[in-house]
Amino acid sequence: MSDNATGAGPEPTGLPPEQLPPASGPLTGTPAVPEAAPKPPPGAEVPPPPRQNVIIREILRGSAVTTILAIVLAMVVGGILIAITNPDVQAAAGYFFARPQDTLVAIWNAVSGAYYALFQGSIFNPIAPDFVSAIRPLTNTLGFAAPLIAAGLGVALAFRVGLFNIGARGQMLIGAATAALVTFHLDLPMWIHLPLAVAAGIAGGAIWGGIVGLLKARTGAHEVILTIMLNYVALYLVSWMVRTPELLQKAGSNQPISAPTPETAQYPSLFGPQFPLLNWGFPVVVVTTLIVWWLIERSSLGFRMRAVGENPHAARAAGISVQRMYIYAMLFAGGLAGLAAMSQILGSVTSGFDSGIDAGIGFDAITVALLGRSRAWGTFWAGLLFGALKAGSFTMQAAQGIPVDIVLVVQSLIVLFIAAPPLIRAVFFLPKDESELSTRGKARAARRTARSEEKAVAS
Repeated sequence: MSDNATGAGPEPTGLPPEQLPPASGPLTGTPAVPEAAPKPPPGAEVPPPPRQNVIIREILRGSAVTTILAIVLAMVVGGILIAITNPDVQAAAGYFFARPQDTLVAIWNAVSGAYYALFQGSIFNPIAPDFVSAIRPLTNTLGFAAPLIAAGLGVALAFRVGLFNIGARGQMLIGAATAALVTFHLDLPMWIHLPLAVAAGIAGGAIWGGIVGLLKARTGAHEVILTIMLNYVALYLVSWMVRTPELLQKAGSNQPISAPTPETAQYPSLFGPQFPLLNWGFPVVVVTTLIVWWLIERSSLGFRMRAVGENPHAARAAGISVQRMYIYAMLFAGGLAGLAAMSQILGSVTSGFDSGIDAGIGFDAITVALLGRSRAWGTFWAGLLFGALKAGSFTMQAAQGIPVDIVLVVQSLIVLFIAAPPLIRAVFFLPKDESELSTRGKARAARRTARSEEKAVAS
């Protein structure tokens, strides 16, 4: 039985409860009533899920406690790096055995000063002369977080379908180029120009992501290879376009940069020019988060996507078109990355862009999605955290002389610790997770069975 392409109506299922998440009605939130679905022939067994689906599922099923502890541990390691590289700490360590308290005081001053500067540059500046200046760091955090959240939602949605979307960078680049090609040369009122530019950017990213979904569905090519290679194609394609006067290059310039964003296609400021980084792109991202949450958690289409992410073989046996879900997932993921690009070229960078317009957001989105456990609102809060780290890193560098790279190290450590829950439990002496114990027991049983079969064959 083929699936309903519109995502409406009851969804056929035939999967056992342990392999599928509970279904919900698309509008009311009440449990959906499944239709009869074709079942495998008698005696036939549904193959286990592919290895990459199992890996994604295990990473994303961590608890909130392990997520918080991963952040804490990353901040501790970051503090150690700050202390080691601080000149005052290095000087005091030279006579540590004579006056150890000097070294301890220097370490405290270095670490506390760094994290205070991080807070001061990302949340609230208590020494600012007025209230507007005091809360400007928070608005900067929201501005930096908007594209991170949008791109992170795209990566998270693909994860829920069992796909590793490493191509948010290329999807952002193509989204930005499409919006510029279609709308930058038009003279329209803002109420038409701005929505048209946003729609063009989303469409460009969706097409670039849809290419991956189509190739994955039709040929079985691995999406990691496809997205990485398409990142390079997009990078050099946009580099060529911003060097070509007939396409994107700014008129009268010999530099590889596009024309500036028309004023009627720019996101208006949300609270006035005193908060330059916060514009209407952030409310758009909030609404998008709500839509993605409903799509994945409440709609029948999202139910089918989650089923494919759990076990595509079982989903196919239940009558779900796995290939179609792959195409849908990458279309949505690419469109969300295109929306992230719109936060860049219609809000943050309006004087023209080049092939570096993604500013690393495409790869940071993978981190944001992992930290948010690929849940819509989890990704939203993870994007806010990374936006705060980015906003505060500049104050850390200016006030304390700490390189911005330290923040990048902390971000990388957060992902490392989230991807290794047993390490977090070992560091903080937490009890082992029951699912981990059962998984290890099954693995040991499988190894024993394999050895027994090898002995039987040998004898």
